[in-house]
Amino acid sequence: MHVFEQIAPLRASLREARAEGKSVGLVPTMGALHEGHLSLIRRARAENGVVVVSLFVNPTQFGPNEDFSRYPRAFERDRQLTEAEGVDALFAPSVEEMYPPGFQTFVDVPNLGSILEGAHRPGHFRGVATVVTKLLQIVQPARAYFGRKDYQQLCIIRRLVRDLDIPTEIVPCPTVREPDGLAMSSRNAYLSAEERREATVLYRALQLAQTRVREGARDPLALQREMETLISSEPHASIDYVALVDPDTLQPVADLAASPTLAALAVRIGKTRLIDNLLLTPS
Repeated sequence: MHVFEQIAPLRASLREARAEGKSVGLVPTMGALHEGHLSLIRRARAENGVVVVSLFVNPTQFGPNEDFSRYPRAFERDRQLTEAEGVDALFAPSVEEMYPPGFQTFVDVPNLGSILEGAHRPGHFRGVATVVTKLLQIVQPARAYFGRKDYQQLCIIRRLVRDLDIPTEIVPCPTVREPDGLAMSSRNAYLSAEERREATVLYRALQLAQTRVREGARDPLALQREMETLISSEPHASIDYVALVDPDTLQPVADLAASPTLAALAVRIGKTRLIDNLLLTPS
């Protein structure tokens, strides 16, 4: 596996691979890799001749009071994990390489990016959209792999690829969960033992929603309140939002029985902010 810190040599290497007829798959990450990331890498490895993993903690998607400075960083461990999975190229640029002096161009998807996560983290998705666009331009992959846990992010990336005519297939991959249902996340490392136990309430609330919809529930506001009551029963849980929305537009739904509904939530367990979602399907 080759490790690249600069754009130019990575591009040169990938030009050679394409000249040999190899397709390129990209898995963008911010490091602190876990089984969720590795599942994306394995999918990319199965479907492409060359696999590139990017490892970059992107400062433009963090707000001024968020956890950029303390976000988990474990480069050597990540390098070993990616090498063990057969990754061909690890792209680990500096902030200065990705955002050189004078950088002033950003990508924004305002309608999808200003609601749910966007409403609670202003500017977050502008940073995500910008860095993903840059990575797609740098690597020029045939396919790029993203987890459904970050569902809104996935919607935004699909939209920007369509709108900007970027010739990359965006491949959505299932959320990977711990045995007790907690969605795998690099931020899970922040949780104390007690908070880790309480964090399962996110998935329990989603399961409750799926059960109610399959039982014939139609009223999204009533179901939202029931989910909020369950989450609030945990002493360290604080709700940012619980939303029942259309899976394509991310706008609130009026009838849970009309079509599949996305249940999306963001909850703070102590000081740690976690997100999760589930597509609810009526019987």
